[in-house]
This record gives sequence, C-alpha cells and structure tokens, in this order.
Amino acid sequence: MPSHKTGSSNAERATSNKTAAQLHPRNRHQGRYDFDTLIKETPELAAFVFVNPYGDQSINFADPNAVKALNRALLKSFYGIAHWDIPANYLCPPIPGRADYVHYLADVLANSNKGSIPRGEAVRVLDIGVGANAIYPLIGHAEYGWQFLGTDIDASALTSARTIIHANPGLSAAIKLRQQKSPAHIFKGVLGANDYIDLTLCNPPFHSSLDEALSGSQRKWRGLGKAVPKQQAPVLNFGGQHAELWCEGGEARFIRRMIEESTIVGRQVLWFSSLVSKASNLPGILSALRKAKAFKIQTVEMTQGQKQSRFVAWSFLDAREHEAWRKARWQ
Repeated sequence: MPSHKTGSSNAERATSNKTAAQLHPRNRHQGRYDFDTLIKETPELAAFVFVNPYGDQSINFADPNAVKALNRALLKSFYGIAHWDIPANYLCPPIPGRADYVHYLADVLANSNKGSIPRGEAVRVLDIGVGANAIYPLIGHAEYGWQFLGTDIDASALTSARTIIHANPGLSAAIKLRQQKSPAHIFKGVLGANDYIDLTLCNPPFHSSLDEALSGSQRKWRGLGKAVPKQQAPVLNFGGQHAELWCEGGEARFIRRMIEESTIVGRQVLWFSSLVSKASNLPGILSALRKAKAFKIQTVEMTQGQKQSRFVAWSFLDAREHEAWRKARWQ
C-alpha cells in the first residue's frame, strides 16, 4: 500500500503499488494513488508530485510538507474534510493504514451486533492519544457516523485537533476532546462514572526512550535514501512529538498499563483495543489480558504493503452482557 513508513531503497515504488487484497475490503485506498484526481481537488499537491524512475507518479515521502499535502488531499477527496492542517513536527499519519484499523474495529463491533456494523451517533468511541491530527475521529465519523471522544496529554495537540474540528462543519457535535492531565493514567481523569463507551482505540508510543526514537528515525531516513538531518530531536518524514513517539518502557509497558486500568472501567466499555507494532510484544500483552481476566480477547492481523501490523481487542463482558449492551444502545 502507499505507506509513509518505507524501509527499502525502492521507496517510491513501494509507496505507489499494492495489491487490493492487502487492505481491508472497505478501505477506500485500494490501488495506486490517483494523483491527477487528488490534484484536481487539492491543487497545492501538484508542487510535490513527480514521475519516479518506474514511470509512476509519486511524492518525496521524506519531505514532511509533501506528506502533509498528500494527507490533506486524501482527507478532502475521500472523507470530505475540507480543512486539515497540523503544526510542524507533529505526527503526520499514513491514512490508508489508519483507515484499516478503523474498518477492522468496525468488524469487531459487528460481531457484537449479529454481524451488522453499528452505525450513527449511538456508537461512542474513545481515541486514546488523539494527537494534533485527529485522524481516527475524522475517518471513523466519515465512514460510520460514530461519535468520538479524543484524549491527549499534550495541550498543543488538542488545540490543533480542535482547530481542525471547528474548521469543518458538523464535526463539533460529533467529536469532543478532553485533556488527560496525568501522564500516569489513561482512563482515570477522562472517563466519568456515567460515561459509557462502545469502543476504545489507541496507537501507543512505539519507542521506549528518546535515543531509541532517534535511532528509528535515522533508519527511516536511510531507508528513504536520504541523509540524516543534523538535529538533536527525533526527525521523521511524518513528524512526531515526545508523547507520540516514546514513553518509558515503550508500547509494551503502555499497553500493559492500559490493560490494568481497563479493569477499573471494564463495565463501562464494550471493547477495548490497541495497536501492537512489535509482534514480539504480543505474547506478554496476551498474558497480561489473561491475568486481568478479560472475558473476550481478539488479535487481528493487518497487512499494508510491506508493513505487518496488528491490534488486540478485549472485553470484560460475557456474551449475555454483549447482547444486553446491543439492545440498550444500538437498537
């Protein structure tokens, strides 16, 4: 797929080709990017498009401005988001991969709704770490009409997300934001006693330290065939702040902490979920879920081009309680 995270010397080739079967069937981003169509709706993208050595149109995925212009065009063309921008050095996400997570999560909800995806404002989703880009609420609301609550510890990221929401008519009623003021907590402080959530999603910080984030950034730049910028802060072709890129213990510890806290609000949430970037972290995460006595546990594998990813989903409610939830909230 056209992933922004490429690690081969044939970066442009990898980002312009993919097989449709690799993406979720409902994912709108099948096949190559249609740059001609995208440019018609977002003319600024034209300045970044060139023909690569394989004869395909592409952009320089090491250029954050080019990636931002592509994302803006994709959001406008596919999801009706007319106004989208993020501050410099914030995470600029690969939209096709983000959409895949949303669509597979919709399938998880469908399994709790007799095979039918619950749609509309009755479905409430919590995005843990909504970021400056608010990408999951934008896609999830556009595709399924879900209502979102986005949380983040970064006040500046929330300001950016709020600007995007207010700039697009109809989103203010569908997407709400709350700041998590305690880095030590995930659900506590943002979910009240009367908050009931159908689904949580999260793209946890990947790295365990600043040095690890720097090293990963440098590998990506070398993979794109570019010189590593002489800067101290982590430099990614799609940006990223401290809270977006790393936390103590990396994603494994973050997800284990999420699992521990999820036991406290387990009666208020139908399905919890989190991306798991490192396959080697999965056994420990599944062990933590069993220890937490999650009643239902799912691991869903996803493939986007050369990138393999997955997410875990868990619920503390049994089949009878899932049915009661469905009747109370989605009928």
